[in-house]
Amino acid sequence: MIKDYLRTTKPGIIFGNLITVSGGFFLASGGEVDWALFIATLVGVALIVASGCVFNNCIDRDIDRHMARTQGRALVQGDISLKGAFVFGSVLGLAGFWLLAAMTNLMAMIAVGLGFVIYVGAYSMWLKRGSVYGTLIGSLSGAAPPVVGYLAVTGQADMGALLLLIIFSMWQMPHSYAIAMFRVDDYRAANIPVLPVARGMEHAKRVVTGYIAGFIPVSLLLTLWGYTGIWYLVVATVTGGWWLYLAAWRLKDQPDASWARKLFGFSIIIVMALSLMMSLDTQL
Repeated sequence: MIKDYLRTTKPGIIFGNLITVSGGFFLASGGEVDWALFIATLVGVALIVASGCVFNNCIDRDIDRHMARTQGRALVQGDISLKGAFVFGSVLGLAGFWLLAAMTNLMAMIAVGLGFVIYVGAYSMWLKRGSVYGTLIGSLSGAAPPVVGYLAVTGQADMGALLLLIIFSMWQMPHSYAIAMFRVDDYRAANIPVLPVARGMEHAKRVVTGYIAGFIPVSLLLTLWGYTGIWYLVVATVTGGWWLYLAAWRLKDQPDASWARKLFGFSIIIVMALSLMMSLDTQL
């Protein structure tokens, strides 16, 4: 029973978000780390992300029945009740918001609150099922964690926070579209209008490649605005350039699903590398 509840929190998603929270936090800290604040921010964001994932399981339980990837989820199989999942998600969210309210500041609370509302409300309850632009709006929630980490330290919605939002939103788009491409049969079976379902795989490939090309200069803005140093710039340029090379040339003749799966895998490497470098090469 406990394992079933834990599965609804999507631990892999929590872990990925905590990597970006750390990047934003250490970027803003500039080498002067408040470890108590760091731990509180990590735990608070983890609880709120877990809460959002539980609510997403509740909302998606009907369409999850049609997708091979999600047919085994606890709510679909009846291993836990909808009421139990709702209470579990509520407790997680309240605990996370309480911890962040006690340990961080108003701006961090606003950022995490907006990310939660966008993911659970605008994306899960509305746009995911009815619009090809659901991924675009959902990318804002995916970009919220590094902004929350940054704001937990600074308390100011300055250019650094804006750049993190732009960078991680741009990263989120090809990352998410790649998932939709190699899971296209699932999304088609559930009648979810993600880009490759609504516009076709070839169009999706062009859009993914275009977003990767746009992500490269955007990722360099942290150095150009003086937030990071030369080593971040080098790593961002090399990894971004290789991502574009994979999309536009090296993998172009591979089957669509294989192309998308490999780009998705490299997107994980990129987000880890950039989060690490903005932590180590901060100029603040």
